[in-house]
Amino acid sequence: MPKRILIYDDPNSSLSGFLEAVDSATQGKSKICVTESESELCDMMAHDWELVILDYGAHGRKHSTDTIERIRRYDADVPIVTIVPSDQTISRLYQDAGAADTLLYGPDFEDLLASQVQKLKHWMALIERNRSLKTANAELHQRALARYQMVGSSPQMLEVIRKIERVAAIPRPVLITGERGTGKELVARAIHNAGCSHDRPMIVVNCAAFSDELLESELFGHEKGAFTGAANRSKGKFEMAHGGSLFLDEIGHMSHAFQKKILRVVEYGTYRRVGGQEELRVETRIIAATNANLAERMKQGTFLSDLYDRLAFEVIAVPPLRERTGDLMHLAQYFMDRFMDEVPAFQGKFLSDSAIDAMKEYPFPGNVRELKNIIERAVYRDTTNEITPTDIGLVPRMEDMVPGGDFKERVAAFEQRLVQDAMKKCKHNQTEAAKYLGLSYHQFRYYWQKYGVDGSL
Repeated sequence: MPKRILIYDDPNSSLSGFLEAVDSATQGKSKICVTESESELCDMMAHDWELVILDYGAHGRKHSTDTIERIRRYDADVPIVTIVPSDQTISRLYQDAGAADTLLYGPDFEDLLASQVQKLKHWMALIERNRSLKTANAELHQRALARYQMVGSSPQMLEVIRKIERVAAIPRPVLITGERGTGKELVARAIHNAGCSHDRPMIVVNCAAFSDELLESELFGHEKGAFTGAANRSKGKFEMAHGGSLFLDEIGHMSHAFQKKILRVVEYGTYRRVGGQEELRVETRIIAATNANLAERMKQGTFLSDLYDRLAFEVIAVPPLRERTGDLMHLAQYFMDRFMDEVPAFQGKFLSDSAIDAMKEYPFPGNVRELKNIIERAVYRDTTNEITPTDIGLVPRMEDMVPGGDFKERVAAFEQRLVQDAMKKCKHNQTEAAKYLGLSYHQFRYYWQKYGVDGSL
């Protein structure tokens, strides 16, 4: 397959020798496109290039690092090589901006090319590695969706999936960390389902939901008469999870004293029922999760470092949604499609551009769980097929509508946007738009006329 290389250069420049060197390094197997227009360069970034070469020797320093930054907005991973004047300071400037490598341009540049063949071949090898990595990542993403119902192709999520698949077959504890709503239980189920005990149960216990006394009975079970109301012997979750997995959610909420009891089970695989004397042996994989900062709690002495060491055979940190923004719209569409499949009456709905913009600006403190709830409520509330920021409960930030405007200008822009969205949603029916915004018809007419909005929206 030819290597796809985009060069930002003057097609009539004297650097024809450079193009010949690139062609030689690829053994003639390259698709090279040259442009001298920065706007055309950005348009062409919509295609899938494997290497971008920027000739600043010909174009001068006036371009600064803006071009690199623009390219990075289109493709965060494509290798960028710059040809720059013979100035190490300028070379470092471009490398700091994201260039993978530089060639120094000077009077003897044509002669220099002969000594740069190995560097050019290195770039071609980099293309091959990137191709292999992209293929592997795409396969990993598809496998994660099919096997584990995990959506995401961001580097952070791909690393989570790699760890899941690496540790799944190893019968050792796993510690999952992450903020609330990031999907820690989904990760735990993926580990269990990919492991050797996938045909056995995974038992889930929310440790934060019980006091120490109740948690002890919940996990270890109790003998008849162990306490008031214990009319019969009861199995605990450890016993139920024998041969399978036990997911201890919110492990960071356990008291210091109870942590010692868990430590014994993790270390020796034995425990006693409440009120019992018999030492019971259990073989179960423990998967623990927490949204607490265990490192800080160990410093404070509220979490046992010995327990941490035994649980953390592998630590999987699930990233918050704000750190994997590239997955946001894939997740939103996934939740929309799934909800519309569950309720066929909702079929055909889609997110408006303004709704997408609003979602991209929102930090999602509740992470993926909050996104799922927002999407499902929006699909349910929407009375047309187009979901707006009002439907999802998110409205554009006023500073984005009128950058630098004063208070009155921003409020006016905000009100105008609400009126426009309501009219668009209600198919330009002013009575329905007024109801949609919770206004009387006359109030709505006031705003409609105030902002001079016509019926062409």
